[in-house]
Amino acid sequence: MTLPTPLSGVNHPLKGILLIVIATALFSSHDALSKYLSGIYPVVMVVWARYLVHTVLMAGIFLPQSGLGVLRSTRPLLQVLRAICLLGSGLFFTYGLLFIPLAENTAVNFIAPLLVAALSGPLLGEKVSKGQWAAVGCGFIGVVVIIHPGGSLFTPAVLLPMSAALCFCFYQILTRKLSAYDSPTTSNFFAGLFNALVMSALVPFFWQTPTFINALEMLALGTLGMTAHLLLTQSFRVAAPALLAPFSYCQIVFSGILGWFLFGHMPDLSARIGIAIICLSGLAAAWQQRRARA
Repeated sequence: MTLPTPLSGVNHPLKGILLIVIATALFSSHDALSKYLSGIYPVVMVVWARYLVHTVLMAGIFLPQSGLGVLRSTRPLLQVLRAICLLGSGLFFTYGLLFIPLAENTAVNFIAPLLVAALSGPLLGEKVSKGQWAAVGCGFIGVVVIIHPGGSLFTPAVLLPMSAALCFCFYQILTRKLSAYDSPTTSNFFAGLFNALVMSALVPFFWQTPTFINALEMLALGTLGMTAHLLLTQSFRVAAPALLAPFSYCQIVFSGILGWFLFGHMPDLSARIGIAIICLSGLAAAWQQRRARA
């Protein structure tokens, strides 16, 4: 989701930190529920439910305020491309959950900010410092440590979260580019609606009638995602992004806890070291960006 500029004159750092920590906990809960449901139903069906519920909730929030004008974009082709990148990220990440433990899958996906730092130069014309390149390199070393040759994760399946990270990287770059033309509400509603329509066209080929309980869990899946996005957006409205960026890595911690509690998986020593390297690399890249903009 596009992160808005903090509101003028508003500075509530503790409130912002609390909101982003809750948001990361909800994102991790969303991913854990996705992993559980994907073990019962086709991934396409799980992703469809997530986008459908998310879009219906967004429509209930924004359409009464803005009407259909919220979908009016000055760069519709870029919006479609951005939506496809987001959809690809969701599909690759969710398929990855079938084969990769929750914490490790989440950690590998967190190389996306590092990829953004590397590609913002050639694609957005931003200056990429040597320090940022070093952070990117260290992040990939962290991935190698997690999936080290001979380890249980050294399989082709690890390409799934890496592909998710690449798609999410391009999604973030397109989000930055579109921020000069369309509002965050337009971009987010456009992507949600487009992806809900695409998945609705595909889901009949994968349909399995869910039980009542599983249907409620699919409803909860979209609700968790939507609520997390709203809290994340609000956190960046009341506190500076540079302050909040480190707390986004709480999602990896929550994913590790949920992976252990719900699925009985605890990352081994090499995975924990790799996760720590990725987190530190992301924090270093964020600090480099903050210093470059100061």
